[in-house]
Amino acid sequence: MKFVQAETLEAVDAYRLVEGAAPTPGPGEVLVRVSACGVGYVDALVSLGRYQVKPPLPHTPGQEVGGWVEAVGAGVEGLAVGARVMASVRGGFAELAIAPAAGVTRVPDNMTLAQAATFRVNYLTALHALEDRARVAAGEQVLVLGAAGGLGLAGLQVAGLLGARVVAACSTEEKRAAAQAAGAAAVLDTAPEGWRERLKEACGGRGPDVVFDPVCGPLFEPAFRSLSWRGRHLVLGFVGGPIPALPANLTLMKGAALVGVDVRQFMIFEAERAAGHMARLLGWVGEGRLTPPVGRVFGLGEFVEALEFALTGQGVGKAVLVVQAE
Repeated sequence: MKFVQAETLEAVDAYRLVEGAAPTPGPGEVLVRVSACGVGYVDALVSLGRYQVKPPLPHTPGQEVGGWVEAVGAGVEGLAVGARVMASVRGGFAELAIAPAAGVTRVPDNMTLAQAATFRVNYLTALHALEDRARVAAGEQVLVLGAAGGLGLAGLQVAGLLGARVVAACSTEEKRAAAQAAGAAAVLDTAPEGWRERLKEACGGRGPDVVFDPVCGPLFEPAFRSLSWRGRHLVLGFVGGPIPALPANLTLMKGAALVGVDVRQFMIFEAERAAGHMARLLGWVGEGRLTPPVGRVFGLGEFVEALEFALTGQGVGKAVLVVQAE
């Protein structure tokens, strides 16, 4: 099979498209024939050793794929060969990849495998953040920062399904158009000067109830300061650069909460609830209430360009590396 691999994490150019033997699933594992692999900012950071946990070497990028069950290991039930699935894998930039059976989920007929490759982490994060951590109520207003990114669009869509009114902040006209098309009631630019006044106007003369923040960049503190009474600011990532600080007295003055969201630990410590959230999300997809967008598409031979593009944070939605056409 063909797969992408590097012996060092020093540079994207260290990665090569190579050929090797197909892996064999062990007990409790599933071999997935990959159609598409999601390529997000975190995937790019991991590929360069810049993430909080460095992968073992040699390394093949990619953690989320959409594809077909190729084979199953001992003890795996309910997953037939040929089934269309999404999976959390070890090395998705490959024609075949191994996944633990618990990380493999059948997908609805109306979901493409490219959509499946971008879905699990972003949408599970969004639902966990908004429902479990922020306890968003119908009619509340949610400000989504970085609203045209993969996680931002997931937060925007899920907030709408939970009955919230969404205000989206995006850096370019293209991104604002994408957020509006995804259901935002109002869109904002990200120019700092006068931004809080524009936000207040977009929220009908008050502040948002919840800030959904995968960026934590220059608008981090202004957004927190703009929260309404008992507001909640969700910290989901740091694509905006250096990790910002917040004066602790602001939480008291606003009666507001700064809330961390870690979907990885959620899936470990609350596995049953996470599985229920995933079933609910896929139910929305199957009913046609949720259509996950797919970002820029790259071919397998364009893996370097895909990783470099993901690092820029400039795309709309989550990029996808297509390995085999659906």
